[in-house]
Amino acid sequence: MNSNASNTPIAIGISQIFPCSYLDGQQEQLLVIQEETLDPILFDRLLAIGFRRSGSAIYKPRCPRCSACQPIRLPINEFMPSKRQKRTLAHNRDLTWRMTSEHTEAQYALYEKYIRERHFDGPMFPPSKSQYEQFLFCHWLPPTFIEVYDGNRLLAVAVTDTLPNSLSAIYSYFDPDEERRSLGSLLILLQCRLAKLQDKEFLYLGYQIDANRKMSYKRLYRPYQILTPQGWEYSQVC
Repeated sequence: MNSNASNTPIAIGISQIFPCSYLDGQQEQLLVIQEETLDPILFDRLLAIGFRRSGSAIYKPRCPRCSACQPIRLPINEFMPSKRQKRTLAHNRDLTWRMTSEHTEAQYALYEKYIRERHFDGPMFPPSKSQYEQFLFCHWLPPTFIEVYDGNRLLAVAVTDTLPNSLSAIYSYFDPDEERRSLGSLLILLQCRLAKLQDKEFLYLGYQIDANRKMSYKRLYRPYQILTPQGWEYSQVC
């Protein structure tokens, strides 16, 4: 693959086949960019062809007998919150939010609580600081943290990459004791707001997996586009 920014070839490897962490009985295989660093402009272009970041690794599913992982993004200038999403915003008007590049102990403590109480049956359990840092941090692209507060108490965090043309939602976590606030939805809505404020064209939400119930929430933000073999297409799902 060549970079249009520098016209320099980019090395791409392929992983071994291993059990899928999203769908029982399926096997997973990844294309992996084999470069120590990437230019943010190039990474933006890689997002547009279905790649994703985990730590400093840039990957794309290339599974032998499955194509369930569908890249999904929101065209920011067309996004319209639903009635339910507007209620979520109204219900949380008492909260404040801010952007920061600072990594804090409070962020990690909230992440640890979230994983222990919400994902104790998943591959991220038990949580550890080293796992947290390897998963979320990238040495060539420091993430932005969107923090939500109730007074001085940190309630929720969205880890987001800021690219020239887009934002990319890496991971979100929140206080499980505040489930009534729909903080996961609030974090996506705040990322949409931030993308609009920064004049970004898209918010990338990662991969939509229809067969995984936990991933179905991404289709609630409309209109959205799915990357198909023919390119990005607006979904017809109502």
